[in-house]
Amino acid sequence: MPVRKFRSVEEMNQPTWRQPADPQLYRAIAFVWELALRTNPRRFPPGVHKYRSIDEMSRVQEQRAIEHARSLAAGRRGK
Repeated sequence: MPVRKFRSVEEMNQPTWRQPADPQLYRAIAFVWELALRTNPRRFPPGVHKYRSIDEMSRVQEQRAIEHARSLAAGRRGK
C-alpha cells in the first residue's frame, strides 16, 4: 500500500478515485453491493406490472415501501 502525504486535513477527506479496470475498483463495488444487501435487503416482485394510471403506480410503490419498512423493523425487533 503506497504512502500518501497530505498538505491539509481537507485533503484527507477526499474520496479515493479509482481508474477503470483497476482490481481495487471491482472489490470496492462488490463490497458496497454486499453491504447494501446485508443492511437493507430489498426484494422486488418479478415480472412486468401494468398500471391504469401514475397515481395507481405511486400508491402501489408507496405500499411496497411501507411493507418493506415494516419488515425491516420487525426483523430488527426480533434480533
